[in-house]
Amino acid sequence: MIQIHRSAAALGPLLLGMACATFTLSAWSFEKVSAPVQELATSVTRTNDSRGQPFAILDKVQARLFVFEATGAMLASSPVLLGSARGDDSVPGIGKRKIEDIRASERTTPAGRFVVEAGRNAQGEDIFWVDYDAAVSMHRVRATNPKERRLQRLATATPADNRISYGCINVPVAFFNTVVNPAFRGRRGVVYVMPETRSAREVFSALKTNKPGS
Repeated sequence: MIQIHRSAAALGPLLLGMACATFTLSAWSFEKVSAPVQELATSVTRTNDSRGQPFAILDKVQARLFVFEATGAMLASSPVLLGSARGDDSVPGIGKRKIEDIRASERTTPAGRFVVEAGRNAQGEDIFWVDYDAAVSMHRVRATNPKERRLQRLATATPADNRISYGCINVPVAFFNTVVNPAFRGRRGVVYVMPETRSAREVFSALKTNKPGS
């Protein structure tokens, strides 16, 4: 069972850092970095909240994943596909339900701070668990259902059509293989999923500690 670390005490300095963080786009030379992502990345680096591990930030509003080295240097970013339902919490017990029993309104990608580990899904594919109990992971995009047009959705310029999954983070194959996999394979890392219905401060200050194996 993967440990999902959600510690309010550990995030105290992080939240303080978010209040006074300053970061310029020129530092990353990237056009699609939202202010909340900039502030969180700066805070994570300043407080060493990722505990010397590589980390990623998922901007759900922009449907974009940013991957960082442990030092805070950004490696790259990419559009991703997310849960089709808007919301920042997983339905209790959803990870134990059959996929066909999950209602459309329950297909959310949860927000928060998650310690991730490499694993394999039911199909034997290598993935990274984000929230094991809720069965939420980062994995390569699968274009098994042509009607869903997942590859086409990733290719569009707008994030409006990137909501299609049951909650998992679907990553372009090349980005998964060349950025995500090398960053997190063989070690733990942290993924910060930015909220879309609440403020980042509210989500992170409400985090609680889960014991290993819980």
